[in-house]
Amino acid sequence: MPAPERIPPRSVKPGAESAELLAQGELTVRGRIREASNAALFCTVTYDGLEASCVYKPVAGERPLWDFPDGTLAAREVAAYEVSEATGWSLVPPTVLRDGPYGEGMVQLWVEATPEAELLALLDAEEPGPGWKAIGFAEVGEGRTALLVHADDERLRRMAVLDAVINNADRKGGHLMPTPEGHLYGIDHGVTFNVENKLRTLLWGWAGEPLPPEVLAVLKALEDTLRDGAPLAARLAALITPAELDATRARVTTLLASGTHPEPSGEWPAIPWPPV
Repeated sequence: MPAPERIPPRSVKPGAESAELLAQGELTVRGRIREASNAALFCTVTYDGLEASCVYKPVAGERPLWDFPDGTLAAREVAAYEVSEATGWSLVPPTVLRDGPYGEGMVQLWVEATPEAELLALLDAEEPGPGWKAIGFAEVGEGRTALLVHADDERLRRMAVLDAVINNADRKGGHLMPTPEGHLYGIDHGVTFNVENKLRTLLWGWAGEPLPPEVLAVLKALEDTLRDGAPLAARLAALITPAELDATRARVTTLLASGTHPEPSGEWPAIPWPPV
């Protein structure tokens, strides 16, 4: 009698079933992502007829950082996902904290970015043209400088607001993942939620400008769900310290009070290096 035909697992995209797949599925390591500064493994995860590619960052592979406690980067990645989901913008791919082949770590759904999307550019000009926002001047070799700009894109504006809330110290161009479907995701959120102001980003184009009404409404809802005993606060309490949670609340309150995008503090390098 012939063996029954094997039904291949169905691949999934970001959504409720992908979060369950990441949390419950069997992880198989396929290779290492060598560009990452900490251990990052490319994996597949399968569960109940579903399959997806994902990134697994074990806590054991985190390099010690002087300004972040040992073994917390994976939890901060999950905390960034939780805040992103609370905004309703879904700017971070589904991310969970779970056990894996090399111990506890962060597991995040793999997102394929489209290289055609023009979100950043270098211009041989003094001012950005229509549709662009200036970041600053950058050296491009042989004593030349060019104007570094990002797109005046509502998806990037939302990402800039998320980064301000979570205090992202490393928003590089390579961490922006526009998909062929037109959605924008951000990845690599290990250095976030510090109590001190460490915001470093390429998305300074709106600095000092008023926050749109839609953003203010999202921030007000976020303020409510960050209160003691509220759902988001309870989830974050398991991932970051009480002081970091209080600092997150304070950043949201400050954004609402000012009604504007934050500006560089001058106390910390404003742009990450390398920027891409």
